[in-house]
Amino acid sequence: MSSSPKQILLMVCTRKGAFIYHGNSDRQEWTLNGPHFLGSMIHHMIQDPRNQNTILMAARTGHLGPTIFRSTDLGSTWTEAVRPPAFKKAEEGEKGLTVNHTFWLTPGHKSEPCVWYAGTSPQGLFRSEDDGVTWTGVEGFNSNPMRDAWTGGGQDGTPDGPKMHSVIIDPRDPNHIYIGMSGGGFFESCDKGETWAPLNKGLAADFFPDPVPEYGHDPHCIVMHPMNPDRLYQQNHCGIYRIDRPDDTWVRIGDNMPKDVGDIGLPMAVHPRNEEVAFVFPMDGTDVWPRTSPGGKPAVYRTSDAGNSWERQDNGFPQKDGYLTVLRQCLATDHENALGLYAGTTSGEIWASTNEGESWQQILSHLPKIYSVEIGYRS
Repeated sequence: MSSSPKQILLMVCTRKGAFIYHGNSDRQEWTLNGPHFLGSMIHHMIQDPRNQNTILMAARTGHLGPTIFRSTDLGSTWTEAVRPPAFKKAEEGEKGLTVNHTFWLTPGHKSEPCVWYAGTSPQGLFRSEDDGVTWTGVEGFNSNPMRDAWTGGGQDGTPDGPKMHSVIIDPRDPNHIYIGMSGGGFFESCDKGETWAPLNKGLAADFFPDPVPEYGHDPHCIVMHPMNPDRLYQQNHCGIYRIDRPDDTWVRIGDNMPKDVGDIGLPMAVHPRNEEVAFVFPMDGTDVWPRTSPGGKPAVYRTSDAGNSWERQDNGFPQKDGYLTVLRQCLATDHENALGLYAGTTSGEIWASTNEGESWQQILSHLPKIYSVEIGYRS
């Protein structure tokens, strides 16, 4: 176990508010700070790694609508953004877009300490250059003449609304940005969002007449490995994939999953110190896509060889009648020497492992529907 004196923060966003739990040194006891904004939809909450006192929160409140809250004291107090993400007003006679909610928050590059990015529903990309106080659209995407073609246009999309998610900043270059969209696919910019190109070769799109389109795919979560930014893993509506840049083609590593389980799911996580190790939480993708654990037997699957093989990790999970659903932002890892993993369910449970997935226990229950789980640290 890590000898670090830092305390782990478990940040849980739900359909009815945000909850911040402080864990003790062995991650067996958790003390609640919150709830915050009880009754509001909280889609994402993330700590700033450049300034650990700062947390940003994406909320949809009953009276304020979609907005951003910022804390500079690890969640003790919050202030609302002066200008939250909002699309430009449409020209007269044109149909515009309205932000339903901010879904994803990403800290900017370490060389830009006050920069943040936000992905919204419907698909829009926004940037703040004053630590989350005001937000402006990245018009290279939002006003791109191809935007409607890429995303399908309009306000509608996936069952809980179209999403821009997985906003990823290359740690080597603040101008290099990736975005994932449900629907729309995976895109890359090398000029800080001025121009974009699809990066979807190798991805299936079984729901289209053309199963291999240039764009329009449904990635659920994409993760860049922190120690090798050229390696990205993806959990897609149509499988699990890996890409190693500068290659431009994804490899379906989910083909190596057990056939009776399949490679359909929502979240993806990686081991922060080992680029060969990744974790997924498979779900039933048959018939009407139930989005629950296949056969009612929940498990995390781990690869230790970049997807060439997968190991089932179900010790501690229900062995039958466990129809769990884990959404795309709800599988997280800490940075302890004995790696911890945390999975949040739509039934309001947090399942955790303190031994890299070898065994699991339910550490929290009776929460509202969980939208996201993130890990932070307090010195």
